[in-house]
Amino acid sequence: MGFTYPALVAFSQIDIKKIIAYSSISHMNFALISFFSSNIFGLIGVFMIMLGHAITSACLFIGIGILYDRYKTRIIFYYNSLAIFMPVFSILYLISILSNFGFPGTFNFVGEFYILLGGVNISVTIIFLSTFGMILTLIYSLMLYNRIFFGPLLKDFLFIRFYSDLTRREFLIILIFIFIILMQIIFKNKIVKT
Repeated sequence: MGFTYPALVAFSQIDIKKIIAYSSISHMNFALISFFSSNIFGLIGVFMIMLGHAITSACLFIGIGILYDRYKTRIIFYYNSLAIFMPVFSILYLISILSNFGFPGTFNFVGEFYILLGGVNISVTIIFLSTFGMILTLIYSLMLYNRIFFGPLLKDFLFIRFYSDLTRREFLIILIFIFIILMQIIFKNKIVKT
């Protein structure tokens, strides 16, 4: 329940920062399953998901900070069609959103897989209920991305002249996080071999 309830609360938020914050609460509650699994898969899973969550959430919060720096609002209703004006930022933010809900090839996927593998020893029912929370995470993450970067252009809220893509410094900072998100295969192989 601690994993599903924050995911449900994230649907009712209109502040982008609060949506990511409730996503963080949901992921940490999901990591609790591995603490009670009492096997090596659960321990590997909690290590991977905590590392992946730290990198992914930091990247998501930096992206929100970039948007707030330009437009002085975090309310989701004021954003639309940013993929037209900020294509580089939209691609990099998509990778971090994919990592947020555990897309294969990211840190969070490996962590969630090992947690589910270790949690089967506790109860299949708990694992089945936690997959419902994972599906909710997928839905609100994609809804957040779709609402910000796609949809009809609302000229009433934001002025076109303020649209600008990432600066060189912002691009390098986010690129470092994206590189770490996608480097999970190397870390996973080293952990499993030890």
